[in-house]
Amino acid sequence: MSSEFGKPEKDVEREVSELETKSATAARLFDIRRIIGGLFALYGVIVTIAGLTASDADIDKAEGVNINLWTGLGMLVLGLFFLAWLKLRPTAPPPPPANDGE
Repeated sequence: MSSEFGKPEKDVEREVSELETKSATAARLFDIRRIIGGLFALYGVIVTIAGLTASDADIDKAEGVNINLWTGLGMLVLGLFFLAWLKLRPTAPPPPPANDGE
């Protein structure tokens, strides 16, 4: 049997299946938790390094608190939380569309 566009139905079904797989992969790739977690982890490492290399004058400006170190560690923990959440609870693939005509 052929569809109305001249392709056999098996080819159309295979193409639809491939597109659904690509769509699910793209949804997992661009999950907001991955983006937020990655950015917070990256910036957390950078700010933590800035905190570890802070001079006494920088610490005195913040009234004796190494704010870069504490902020960087907080950002790093938050970023790792988002990445762990993504790993432990991955995005479920979308359900297949229901065919009303069949």
